[in-house]
Amino acid sequence: MIEKGLLIVLSGPSGVGKGTVRKEIFSQENTRFEYSISMTTRAPREGEVDGVDYFFKSREEFEELIKQGKLLEYAEYVGNYYGTPVDYVRETLEKGRDVFLEIEVQGAKQVREKFPDGLFIFLAPPSLGELQNRIVTRGTESEELIRNRMNAAKAEIEMMDLYDYVVENNKVEIACEKVNSIVQAEHCRRERVEKRYKKMLEVE
Repeated sequence: MIEKGLLIVLSGPSGVGKGTVRKEIFSQENTRFEYSISMTTRAPREGEVDGVDYFFKSREEFEELIKQGKLLEYAEYVGNYYGTPVDYVRETLEKGRDVFLEIEVQGAKQVREKFPDGLFIFLAPPSLGELQNRIVTRGTESEELIRNRMNAAKAEIEMMDLYDYVVENNKVEIACEKVNSIVQAEHCRRERVEKRYKKMLEVE
């Protein structure tokens, strides 16, 4: 009996360092998660690779996928679409492998409705001032876009109650340790393992 994989959702406000934490987790030798690459209509940032960091799509291509029901979740955020391909996620979970999603807060809300037994982790900034500093030091956004992102971030932090755990991203290494510990603990949760043991008791 294959134990179904765990859907791990990491999200938080823009600029909090979701991508940095995810890359650090996946650089570790003992990581066994399958990363579900998101789709987006935003332009690639310097160093980002199509099919590695995101699947970069045109607005028309993305909207066609929405019509076809091919996205687990999607959201329009600061003028761009972001979404998660659904087929890959379902197939990987059924094979008993954990799927790791790094997505926006709006998207996490949709996933919660479809996968209520998923593991939802909110990555929080040490402070709003530090969050703004991280967005500014990217050097990729205009002043107006920075204001928009900060307003969105405040609304997203208020949605923290959608999540099971909150991890503060002050130091990336510590945040990664906490995420890994949470996943390990979830795999030991009674509700997740009792079917396997009850099945074992049926075998004489």
